[in-house]
Amino acid sequence: MDTRRAEVDDLALAVATAARRPGKGTTLESLLDTGDPRRWVALDLGVRRLPWYWSTALPSMAWLRTGEPPTGEPVLAIALCHPDGRIRQAALERAAGVPALLPLVAVRCSDWAGPVRDLARALLRAGLAGAAPRTVALVTAVALRTAARRHGAHAHDLLMEILEHADAEVTDTLLDSRDPATRRLGYRIAVRRNRFSPARLARIAATDADVVVQDVCADAVLAHTKDGLHGELLEPLLRARASRVRSSGVTALHRTGRSAEATEFLTDRAGIVRACARWVLRQRGTDPLPLYRELCAGPSADVPPGAAAGLGECGTREDAALLHPLVAHPVARVRTQAVAALRALGTVDAERLRPLLDDPSAAVTREVATALVSSGGRLPEPWLWERLASGRPRHVRAAAFRLLAAQDGIFQLRCCLTLLDDADHRIREQARAAVLRWTPAYASTAYTALPADERARLDALVDRAVPVLGEHNVRLLRLYLGAGRP
Repeated sequence: MDTRRAEVDDLALAVATAARRPGKGTTLESLLDTGDPRRWVALDLGVRRLPWYWSTALPSMAWLRTGEPPTGEPVLAIALCHPDGRIRQAALERAAGVPALLPLVAVRCSDWAGPVRDLARALLRAGLAGAAPRTVALVTAVALRTAARRHGAHAHDLLMEILEHADAEVTDTLLDSRDPATRRLGYRIAVRRNRFSPARLARIAATDADVVVQDVCADAVLAHTKDGLHGELLEPLLRARASRVRSSGVTALHRTGRSAEATEFLTDRAGIVRACARWVLRQRGTDPLPLYRELCAGPSADVPPGAAAGLGECGTREDAALLHPLVAHPVARVRTQAVAALRALGTVDAERLRPLLDDPSAAVTREVATALVSSGGRLPEPWLWERLASGRPRHVRAAAFRLLAAQDGIFQLRCCLTLLDDADHRIREQARAAVLRWTPAYASTAYTALPADERARLDALVDRAVPVLGEHNVRLLRLYLGAGRP
């Protein structure tokens, strides 16, 4: 946040410095990226955060009294952002014929001063009437960014009114905008106007990188399927990389009479797609659970990863017998999904999953740790400490630490204090954060109940933590423990 504020202040300072030397002929394009709506909003904020610079850089009241027009775009831009409302209002009167400053006029439409706000709104409507498409797109992006301000709705509503009746050239410019919100708006307008064919919408939904654009176009394709248009339209959706798009295509299989094709998506890598496939099959009277059981009971080499996940999502506790062999599957994704399915069914067996903490796959060990923590499964503490040895792979050490740190009360504290000087900086930071958050009930009682040698060991760990936690935090820790020490 401090870095971003410094960038905003530097931008304002650069423009203000150029405004102090108007004879140089410096343009705004040489000082900021005028095509980026964030730069215009940042300039407005930055100028108001430089009060100490007014006397030498910002236009003075003398300029307002004489009525002399400011020379140069930077001078007028700074005046439009000036903390003094009278200067902002005077600058607006001179900005009417400068299309390059229309984005700042849009910013002033949400001004806190009523006269400034009213004038800016009138100028914005007049300026947009004959503005170039790229200017309209840029002002739209600025208005979308200032819409959340107290008085920002007017500029936003004005742009929406203009864009609803704008020609194709303007809406096409929105589609090419660098600003995500503006580009999404362009697609919504294009869909409402039926600018794209269903086939093109399907291609965009399947290939666009923006998830919002994917959803807008996929929903439009589904609307066309209601009118009987299907077949080739669904193929791009069903093969899309984005899971939300695939799920839209799978859902549409029901209304297009192709419900049987949902079977192949029961083992999709994404849970939302598997859920849609199950829904489609149930609509046609097919129970997906036997299909999952058949897949998981088949030859081990033929079990897809999604089969174990799907069985965990709709199976019963008795299905754990089909999942147990899969935790030893040669494919890591299958092992991971089998562990996740056991957790979903509430059938986690700590001893059975114990060997998987040494699994070469980090995804498997993470899933095992999650399953054991969520189920309350416990492994022997000495065995877990062995997994924290410096020679172990990092993902094994991280899983062992997570399981040790999940213990209650004094045992959790002892674990985290021990790891405050661990060689792995991430484990050190996690241990430190856990100690600072540690405030369990009845801590002093648990401390007193420890054997004398255990109390001495814990005291030594607390003393050793002073350089890491600080004297104040260690004093609080001793207070929680009721150790009776200064």
